[in-house]
Amino acid sequence: MNGVVVGIFIADSAGRPMSPVSETRAVAGRGLDGDRYYAGTGHYSNAPSPGGGRGLTLIENEVLDSLAAEHRIALAPSECRRNIVTRGVRLLDLIGKQFRIGDALCKGVRICEPCLYLERLTSKRVSEPLIHRAGLRADILEGGLVRLGDSIEVREADPS
Repeated sequence: MNGVVVGIFIADSAGRPMSPVSETRAVAGRGLDGDRYYAGTGHYSNAPSPGGGRGLTLIENEVLDSLAAEHRIALAPSECRRNIVTRGVRLLDLIGKQFRIGDALCKGVRICEPCLYLERLTSKRVSEPLIHRAGLRADILEGGLVRLGDSIEVREADPS
């Protein structure tokens, strides 16, 4: 169940366009260095996030491809408002599991459902076609560098 990072995106504050970067530092308990949620300036920064998962968001590139093919909606990776775009891994299978992205150790917390805020920013009707497949919310347990091309590897459960 290994995948690869095909996109990394950050925005410095709420509503600002997501900028692609080739690498960034993931910081435990904070998020990605340079991102709005790391700085506490994201649209939902002041809203409680039950169970965590505000540190990192991920989406499968395959979902963006199918959105275009099945619904004729072109949503660029930078438009989806997720930090990490992956290929080759089913993200919802990572809920409750620890996994590595590059040097960072993360834990999948919950599904990242689409919201009307995304529709307002993109002017695209994506909420309904992205229900239950808009990505994953994760916590960063151990920080480290995350780079384009890094593998995403599920950490094996402790044998105890």
